[in-house]
Amino acid sequence: MSKATGLKRKTHFLGTKIKALRKRNNLTLEDLSVRCIQVDAEAAPSVSYLSMIENGKRVPSERLIRVVADIFLKEPGWFFDESLDEAPLDTAPMAAVSGMPLEPGFLFSEHLLQLAIPELLSQTGTTGRQFAHLLIRAYQEASHNRFPDLERAAESIGKKKFPLSVEDVFDIAANLGLSVEWFDNKAFLDGRASETPSKTMIRSFYEAPDTVYLNKALKDNPARLKFDLCNHIAHKVLHDGDGARAPQVSGGYGSDRRHDTESSNIDAKDILFAWRDFECSYFAAALLAPKTPFRQFLAKHAYAIDSGKKVGLTTTLLMRRMSSVSPYPHWHYFDAYPPGNLRAVYRGNGIPLPWGNMTTISDPCQHWAVFRMLGTQSDKPSAQISVLRSGDDKRLYCCQSIRNKDAAGNPHVLCAGVDLAPALHAQGLDPQVTIGAIEASCNDNGGSGPIPKKALQQLQGVSKILNIGWIAEGVERDATIICPRSSGCPRDKHCLGKPTLMHHSRIDDIRRTLTL
Repeated sequence: MSKATGLKRKTHFLGTKIKALRKRNNLTLEDLSVRCIQVDAEAAPSVSYLSMIENGKRVPSERLIRVVADIFLKEPGWFFDESLDEAPLDTAPMAAVSGMPLEPGFLFSEHLLQLAIPELLSQTGTTGRQFAHLLIRAYQEASHNRFPDLERAAESIGKKKFPLSVEDVFDIAANLGLSVEWFDNKAFLDGRASETPSKTMIRSFYEAPDTVYLNKALKDNPARLKFDLCNHIAHKVLHDGDGARAPQVSGGYGSDRRHDTESSNIDAKDILFAWRDFECSYFAAALLAPKTPFRQFLAKHAYAIDSGKKVGLTTTLLMRRMSSVSPYPHWHYFDAYPPGNLRAVYRGNGIPLPWGNMTTISDPCQHWAVFRMLGTQSDKPSAQISVLRSGDDKRLYCCQSIRNKDAAGNPHVLCAGVDLAPALHAQGLDPQVTIGAIEASCNDNGGSGPIPKKALQQLQGVSKILNIGWIAEGVERDATIICPRSSGCPRDKHCLGKPTLMHHSRIDDIRRTLTL
């Protein structure tokens, strides 16, 4: 039998294996085609040709098989083995916040909650906007940051054009009947700031029924100008420009970005405004970075977080949009302001919060990348591999952080990251073995240490499969152990220089003594 005849006989199994690998790694046909182009542009298949290969209608060349094998970390001969793998593994992330059974159920009826929650928020000093942010974040994470209705609404307006120029955005606004007025208002120091004074700047606001007011300062930053105008276009499209939304503000005091018109306690209007802020912001990002072309752009640039400048997008928008369009669902995102406040949070992979976003905690772990970047002056992206320990739970993350300034001139740190365990699991590897080896190296070196060779090779392979370039950058540096709170440091050598102690309730001690 000739080599060509043998290859044809096994085409069905070969195509099935390629399709199974692609599905197992959450890649579309287009995603895999892009990966092949990056490895070998001449041998790379088109989307339609790749589909025919998967369906057994075409026989790939040996060169193409080597390309696909390189992407999925397989030997070329594996594709000719007529045995089929087991069903794809379930790599769904754990919930971002652990739930609990609400018993007795009658106490958690809708009627009683509507009575109790406002009183709870009032007694704790929690504003309606802060409470809304918690609800919205939980909704985002439960929905994996996918909101197809908002995507479709944005695409119907922008026609999936990418990138959009400033002129394009102004044309869209004009076609919707919006007029633009300019105002001159410099950033000012907010006298209410407590721990760390910060500047505040009103960037823009909407005046019903069809007028958008833009700060002239935005003219010096076209990327921010486009986002703000798209944000108000969203209000016109989604809410018919009724004007019921908050002004767009950068900076402000504390962590809740409260406006002068906002109640100090619970107010239904504040919750509505917070929700509309989220809707309009998501719409604006989808308008400026429509899913399919933006996903192609990210793949082309290996998810580099500073690539937004190439297409006139802010770094903030680019990083926040990654989690909505990436085929890999296990992302997190933080926007952190000194001394330790989170202005925006997304945790599609269940990562704990390094700080609160309503209060500054007293014992943050100093080794989180986003925390360390706050103390630097560099504006270069920095990647880090981290082992997160919380009790017996061990996780492995890679993130890339960058120090930036908001429109008011306040420094802050943007951080995007991925949970690496599901990607290892998808390749048939035991994540806990890899995490254990990295953690042991870290402990042997005082808390941060080089990644062992075998684990390094595995993570380099994951970087190639996910096409996230900064994972490969991170593995070349020392990994570090992080934790939710430094007072409970899990390192063999406690980072605060004291042993970790178990504290028991005095009441429990008495009961235990009496019942023995």
